[in-house]
Amino acid sequence: MPFATPSLRMTTYPTYKSPYGPKYTYEPQVAGITPKTLIRTGVKLGAFGGVALFAVIYYASGIPRVQEDILKKIPVIGSYYVKEIPASDNPF
Repeated sequence: MPFATPSLRMTTYPTYKSPYGPKYTYEPQVAGITPKTLIRTGVKLGAFGGVALFAVIYYASGIPRVQEDILKKIPVIGSYYVKEIPASDNPF
């Protein structure tokens, strides 16, 4: 009596796997997003974020509050933003 479906049949011998064929492995993913995709996207977003932060600080460097709170605390360029007014020019 033959079986109705091939999945119910027992194989009595192992199937042949060629040493020259492709090596398939399991790659974890959730909805098509793999760890490799996450790392690649994270690096790109970090680069764009760094450039955006630089642009915001560059455009806001003329604001005195930004100079006091952020730019004067940077070791190399902080002395550029220190404004020393002589006592003769100070109206107070």
